[in-house]
Amino acid sequence: MSFKYNQSTLTNLESIFKENNYVIRYEKGRFQSGYCILQDKRVAVVNKFFEAEARINALIDILQQVEVDVSLLDEKQIKLYEQLAQQKMELE
Repeated sequence: MSFKYNQSTLTNLESIFKENNYVIRYEKGRFQSGYCILQDKRVAVVNKFFEAEARINALIDILQQVEVDVSLLDEKQIKLYEQLAQQKMELE
């Protein structure tokens, strides 16, 4: 994978959600996979006890399940989103 698991990547992922009118909340709870999606409210809830790498992985999983309007993203966000899409295609 060409991106790093760091705070900058986490911030960029969070901004992709924000630009698409999703709210990310970090909460404690009993999540099977560490997150849940409330589609009607456009809210993604991620386990607040996760470290940055686990948060990034959870957000990537969520991103693959929701609709993203790429036209709302800036250049840096588009690059990250395309990297994630490419990775998904390689895994399939």
